[in-house]
Amino acid sequence: MALPVVEPENYTTLLEEKANRIRAQFTAFNPPELEVFGSPASHYRMRAEFRLWHEGDDLFYVMFDVGEDPKTDRKTVRMDQYPVANERINELMPTLLDAIRDIPELRRRLFQVEFLTSQSGEALITLIYHRPLGDEWDVLARDLQAKLGVSIIGRSRKQRVVLDVDYVIETMQVGERTLEYQQVESSFTQPNAALCEKMLNWAVDVSKDIGGDLVELYCGNGNFTLALAENFDYVVATEISKTSVRSAHFNIERNRIDNVQVARVSSEEFSEALAGKTEMRRLEGFDLANRNFTTVLVDPPRAGLDENTVKQIALYDHIIYVSCNPDTLYDNLLELNKTHKVVRFALFDQFPYTHHIESGVFLVRR
Repeated sequence: MALPVVEPENYTTLLEEKANRIRAQFTAFNPPELEVFGSPASHYRMRAEFRLWHEGDDLFYVMFDVGEDPKTDRKTVRMDQYPVANERINELMPTLLDAIRDIPELRRRLFQVEFLTSQSGEALITLIYHRPLGDEWDVLARDLQAKLGVSIIGRSRKQRVVLDVDYVIETMQVGERTLEYQQVESSFTQPNAALCEKMLNWAVDVSKDIGGDLVELYCGNGNFTLALAENFDYVVATEISKTSVRSAHFNIERNRIDNVQVARVSSEEFSEALAGKTEMRRLEGFDLANRNFTTVLVDPPRAGLDENTVKQIALYDHIIYVSCNPDTLYDNLLELNKTHKVVRFALFDQFPYTHHIESGVFLVRR
């Protein structure tokens, strides 16, 4: 993938080009005026990963600028700073290298560094090695952790050493509420926190007067779940990732939310259970038959929704569809448009200076 070229002076123009592209692509659905939510023009990503280059005594970060053919068109780019990443990561980048450069046990065969941060300044650094990690590494890494004011994880083949914690706590402002989210190393989280806040506030706004119960598919760590819980009598959310489900339960308890249940099942399995085609042990106690589900929220992977799930969500009066791929969103809307009308349409620029687009669509039964 080509590296983003951060040009704050051109950001507004580039954002408008994305908006026009989406307007043109979705004209057939006669959507309302596109709501455009822009990103900070630089330092917007809360996580970043770098390969580490060793040249004699020198030690520096690199990334790969990949063209159309990854095998032949691949350029190594030195990264002393990275304007895509937030200020905390840029602050830690040289500080970390200075701290380990002359300590062989921390530096030897270290080949990748990953940073995960929060808006409040918490930071987790993962050091990935081509060798086993022993007691000496543990002692020195703990000293490094204290010196930098961060949490550290060490990884090598079949080894993961968590010195203290394997997550940061992210804080999101949603209306008048402050929500706290556990974000775990190597688990999916929205990388652009400023845009994530805008997405959460948008979803709360479109669903504020609906009431009833909410079904959420692909809930992750409860990102939308926590924000939307106050708009509904009850929320039943599903997620297949065991790590994300654990985080969702952690986040529900941390934020003292008492009207949410999370099931570790796939969207397909859950759809079948709702339709009465199957019974699942993991859904015992969810009382699905007596829920008044008025609304469904889906935030699927890039592949979009499968045919059966599209048919299932079409049964709800209200659909909130958050998409990271306009093309699969378009394909799904071809079917959903037969029963539902697009009444809100939003662009969230999670990934400035790239072709990637995050969208939000709110549909109501015709």
